[in-house]
Amino acid sequence: MVDEALSAGAVARRLGVAVTTLRTWHQRYGLGPSQHTPGHHRRYTPADLARLEIMRRLTAEGISPAEAARWARQAPDLAPTPEPGPPRLATGTRVDGPGPHPDPGTGVGTGGTRTDGTGRDGGGATIPVGRAGPAARGLARAAMRLDAVSIATVIARSLAADGVIATWDRLLRPVLVGIGERHAATSRLIEVEHLFSRCVSEAFAAVTRSGTTTGPARILLSCADEEQHSLPLEALAAALTEAGTAYRMLGARVPPAALVEAVDRTGPAGVVIWSHTRATADPHQLTTLLAVPRRPLLVLAAGPGWRADTLPAGVVRPVDLAEAVSLAVAVRDALEQSASPALPRSGGLH
Repeated sequence: MVDEALSAGAVARRLGVAVTTLRTWHQRYGLGPSQHTPGHHRRYTPADLARLEIMRRLTAEGISPAEAARWARQAPDLAPTPEPGPPRLATGTRVDGPGPHPDPGTGVGTGGTRTDGTGRDGGGATIPVGRAGPAARGLARAAMRLDAVSIATVIARSLAADGVIATWDRLLRPVLVGIGERHAATSRLIEVEHLFSRCVSEAFAAVTRSGTTTGPARILLSCADEEQHSLPLEALAAALTEAGTAYRMLGARVPPAALVEAVDRTGPAGVVIWSHTRATADPHQLTTLLAVPRRPLLVLAAGPGWRADTLPAGVVRPVDLAEAVSLAVAVRDALEQSASPALPRSGGLH
């Protein structure tokens, strides 16, 4: 609990935002320091900090700063809510918990994504997310703060409201790409990438645990030899679960011999091999797979590592997650239809 009044720098460090962001919130939205001693700078009281904490949490979830400030100003004069508990309004309504936002006029759906297009960046250090929406920008800010609670909440809301494919394409992938770009330019943000990836992985694992699939596991998911980036495969696994399609996951760094052994033992109808970089996209892995006695009906070379002009005949390179899911489900459906016993013809009365 914070009892003393704090300087702008101390508040910025506690909230994980820039001092310039605090200045913006003060000048534009009236969320400034309220304690003033003659001859000294204004300082933030515990009640000021509580409101700023609400402001920070809501903007992290993609709500526009103006709307977040409106909610923050309604907060009672209480000290900040300790992490990880979310702040509450005087009525006891959660302002950042699961489910839809309590105000139907805010433009926020059940996925925490604004539908009115008014979200703006609240300032401070951010991760570039291109043309992604305010929810992705808020998620990027939460990632920069290493705020696992907010990250998990935003992802869970989006998965519940929009599903795996939309969440991956519109929310998660832009942030992951932005983190990669920042790391390439600065050699920093390794800790951000690790924490964010962990949160994403846990969210997808929750989908696969709670989902229901039918029939045998006909799809085999594997990373290419020496490929360590397995998160896109986890997204595919969650999307397949959402589509009711059972699968087996081998994970990262699967040698070709091990993959062939798995195919021989399980006889999958489809195999997906993920490669993130050219260094791991050896077409020989695909050629070896196509030569096995129990050759899969569908072989997908997924990921940016694969070059279309190097793929052997019979291998398909899906353009995105949605196409990979569609192809896998189509193979499953075709096999189930062929395995269904034909209905006897009616002989009628003679």
